[in-house]
Amino acid sequence: MTLFDKLKRGLFMTHTEIIEKVKEAVTPDLPIDQAAIDGLEEALLGADVGAELTTRIIERIEQRVRSEKIRDIAALTAAVREETRALIPYRKAGIIDIGSAKPFVVLVVGVNGTGKTTTIAKLASRWKAEGKSVLIGAADTFRAAAIEQLEMWADRVGVPLVKHKAGSDPGAVAHDAVSAAKARGADVLLIDTAGRLHNKAYLMQELAKIRRVIAKELPGAPHETLLVLDGTTGQNGVSQAAAFLEAAKLTGLVVTKLDGTAKGGVILSIMRQFEIPVKFIGVGESADDLIPFDPEAYVETLFE
Repeated sequence: MTLFDKLKRGLFMTHTEIIEKVKEAVTPDLPIDQAAIDGLEEALLGADVGAELTTRIIERIEQRVRSEKIRDIAALTAAVREETRALIPYRKAGIIDIGSAKPFVVLVVGVNGTGKTTTIAKLASRWKAEGKSVLIGAADTFRAAAIEQLEMWADRVGVPLVKHKAGSDPGAVAHDAVSAAKARGADVLLIDTAGRLHNKAYLMQELAKIRRVIAKELPGAPHETLLVLDGTTGQNGVSQAAAFLEAAKLTGLVVTKLDGTAKGGVILSIMRQFEIPVKFIGVGESADDLIPFDPEAYVETLFE
């Protein structure tokens, strides 16, 4: 299955949410009218594209419907694709270039339940399949279950894990993980972190400390800081991104669980609002269902 096929399968619910509502609002063999435009607006909001971006898209579509006398759904969705592309910054690609850094350190943050642990496992599996030696650090010491779950996934994908007992200092785990990665000549080190938002000040202090420890042990690291967002939460994911952006010096986003939601339009809102790129999206359970994000293919799939 190609990446485009996986994307189509993963975004099926969101695509259906948009296209079916537009179809319901369009009267066959008649020009696109206000009811159809209202249906499109409802569809975009229902897919969690977000109020600001939806308003901008609708304003542009209304102008084109009047000037071009658009008559059918194919022309309407083509116009929506074009106008969405015009409003989204396409310079942001889903690429992580490991380059010459060794170990290449990836700090992974996110609220519990977003799929953070499975994302780490899928990234580890991806790089291992590319012939890279990978190590994982379990610096989410706040919950014993988090360490156990990460250990289970590390065993499953065949990657060594550096851990301390629950309640240990996360900075100490990060230090030991970087030291171990250097000693073993690992290509990539993935470090998990606790993701609680009930106290942003504490979160910022903890993440800042972990970053300092990593940088002291390996200047220039972490090389990537990825925030994992649950796609099923829609606009709540935008709020999470804003909170972590302040705390974690993010370099990229991973949006998971898109195959189980009709809210996949939230990625458009995220791309519009933040200067950081979406690096990967999750469109299924298996390791190869975490795919590099392609903005062009994403928009094409939504409005096909």
